[in-house]
Amino acid sequence: MPLRFTKMHGLGNDYVYVSLFDQQLPGAIAPLARAMSDRHFGIGSDGLILILPSERADAQMRMFNADGSEGEMCGNGVRCVAKYVYDHGIARKDQVTIETGRGVLTLDLEIESGKARRVRVDMGTPILQSSDIPTTLPGDPPVDVPVEVGDERLKLVLPQTAVSMGNPHAVAFVDDVVGFPLEQIGPLWETDSHYPRKVNVHVAQVLRPDEVRMRTWERGSGITLACGTGACAVCVAGVLTKRTDRKILAHLPGGDLELEWPSDDASVFMTGPATEVFSGEWPA
Repeated sequence: MPLRFTKMHGLGNDYVYVSLFDQQLPGAIAPLARAMSDRHFGIGSDGLILILPSERADAQMRMFNADGSEGEMCGNGVRCVAKYVYDHGIARKDQVTIETGRGVLTLDLEIESGKARRVRVDMGTPILQSSDIPTTLPGDPPVDVPVEVGDERLKLVLPQTAVSMGNPHAVAFVDDVVGFPLEQIGPLWETDSHYPRKVNVHVAQVLRPDEVRMRTWERGSGITLACGTGACAVCVAGVLTKRTDRKILAHLPGGDLELEWPSDDASVFMTGPATEVFSGEWPA
């Protein structure tokens, strides 16, 4: 039987979504994720996200990067899962719960003409213990720790702040985020030995205390147009380094996200759009 799928994105961070409420996968997940994600020979995406029944929430989400590796969490992805759950009648209510690798998250939906358009997510409290991020950098969390990243062709010393939002992130604040050589540094930084499970990496430029511009190299996928958990990590890093306010607007290549970390012991809240592009069938 063909596998039904839906292509969705949050600010251009695009995934193939497969609901397993009424169908089964034809085989192993990792090769399917790689095949579907291929932008030349497949559907084309940053990865594959499965939507499954849950005993703890309205639905469960599992996300797989374009290289087939499983990730713990995806902020843009979970917004799209919430939209799918509402739009496709799995849970027809304006507040839904999604089980993720980060635990059960609560999402508030803005409904327009019978469809979910924007979603506010309680992303949970940031994980700041180095061993839990995980990273071997000093500090709980490491804040502006200078680390040399690169190889014989290009070496940079980056002041890194490490945060986990259920998945590991490294943030460096720079003067020119557009001109930063992320294409060259990203893959070296992702696999830096200070991060035993690899790391999502972000460069951010403070425009004002309540506004930043950022770019992302996503673990297992490369450069992406947006990263929701990464934007949350940038918000937390901005507060920890005293560069930003607790409520910020983040400009990502794919669009804008609203972030808020009300206090040190509070959840991070993220608000942004979720968009369905098309649906189809993947041959068995």
